[in-house]
Amino acid sequence: MTAEEIIAIDGPGGSGKSTVANAVAERLGYRHLDTGAMYRAVTLLALRAGVLGDDEATTRLARDMTLDVDGSVILNGEDVTAAIRTPQVDAAVSAVAAIPAVRAGLVERQRAWARDGGGAVVEGRDIGSVVFPAARLKVFLTADPAERARRRLEQIGPWGGDGESSSEGQTAASLSRRDDLDTSRAASPLKVAVGAIVVDSTGRSVEEVLEEVLSYL
Repeated sequence: MTAEEIIAIDGPGGSGKSTVANAVAERLGYRHLDTGAMYRAVTLLALRAGVLGDDEATTRLARDMTLDVDGSVILNGEDVTAAIRTPQVDAAVSAVAAIPAVRAGLVERQRAWARDGGGAVVEGRDIGSVVFPAARLKVFLTADPAERARRRLEQIGPWGGDGESSSEGQTAASLSRRDDLDTSRAASPLKVAVGAIVVDSTGRSVEEVLEEVLSYL
C-alpha cells in the first residue's frame, strides 16, 4: 500500500477518533486500524505479568506477542476486546506508549498491516506525524474537554472494571492526565501533524463530522 491510500486520523481520547474512523472506513470501503488498541494490548500484558514500569520486560512482551486487531482484538489467541478498555489499562497505557522500543516495534507492525493492500483508515496519536506522514489525508480530531469526558464515561459506563464508581469529573481528570503524558513524551508525542486538518467534533453528530472529513478528500 502506498501512503496515498491511507487516511490518518489522530487526536486525544474522547475526541471521537474510533467512531469517525469507523464511519469513514465504512463509507469508503476501506479497512480500519485502531493503533491505540495495540498499545492497550501491550499494557494488558504488562499488567498481567506484573512488569509495569520495567521497560525491557514490557518491550519483550510487545516483541513476542501475537496480535490481531482486525475487528476484535485477539492477543495471544485470547479475545481481549473488552479487557483492554478497563480503567486499569486506561491509567497505565500512556506510560507503556511512551517506551521508545515498544513504539518502534508497534509502528513496524502498523506499517506491515498497511502493506497488505487496499485503502485504509488508521487512527491513533502519531499516525500523521510519524507512522504515515505522507498519508493522503491527515486529520486531527478534537473536542471540548467536557464533551470528551462525557463520551468516555458513556463508553466505559458509570462503573469501572474494578467495581469502583466513576464520575464525569474523575473521567475528565484522567483524560487531562493522559493528554499531558501523551503530549510531553519524548517518543512520538501527540501533536497536530504538518499538513493535518483540525476538525472539532464538539456538539456535532457523527454524520456531520464524517461529511466534513470526506469533503477534504
